[in-house]
Amino acid sequence: MLKEKIEILIIEDEEDILELVEYLLKKEGYKTAGFLSTEHVQQFLDEESPSLIIADRNLPNVEGSEFISNLRDQGYTIPVIFLSAKDKQSDIEDGFERGGDDYITKPFQPKEFILRVNALLRRTGTLASQDIIRYKEITLNRTKKIVSVKSEDIALTQFECDLLYFLIQNAGKTIEREILHDTLWQDKMEHSNYNAMNVAVSRLKKKIDPEGKLGYFHAVWGIGYKFE
Repeated sequence: MLKEKIEILIIEDEEDILELVEYLLKKEGYKTAGFLSTEHVQQFLDEESPSLIIADRNLPNVEGSEFISNLRDQGYTIPVIFLSAKDKQSDIEDGFERGGDDYITKPFQPKEFILRVNALLRRTGTLASQDIIRYKEITLNRTKKIVSVKSEDIALTQFECDLLYFLIQNAGKTIEREILHDTLWQDKMEHSNYNAMNVAVSRLKKKIDPEGKLGYFHAVWGIGYKFE
């Protein structure tokens, strides 16, 4: 299953942390549903089918691991990651014993958080391996950061690899410059300065199609880019 089709439920009573977790997951490509308490979670689970629950333990009205334990008793098998400030060994063991599949302590590192989310979803078979991506005459190996075009291997930087992956995932669509900027550049450059983005796309185009004969890259005047 592709990431954009995977929904992750977050239960976190601190609004700033909830917003951060949702931001990180959406940036990675996942859909999210956030709750500040467990009050309406049961109803949500009855109506939707999230692939993962990320739950704090210090929640209002009910302790997070107790809530998950109750879900397990009712037959819910959705994978769960506890994201909690309770960091003693006994707390972590308790979290696993009450139905957790992984346990991340606060404060947490965003990169590790995403890696562990991806790893759990791969283990449960929800997230298919996306290390090898094929599109027309292009084969992208995201692990080795190599793109093969007509059986010729071309080395990419990590950023070029991420850029090409994003373009392939949105092939056939007109990608607005603002969307490309917000997805890959974030706060690395001013919103009004797109020169670095133009240079990066041009550099990738020259690597993949140096003679300009394959026709993958198209500039859409005044809007952005299209990859076909």
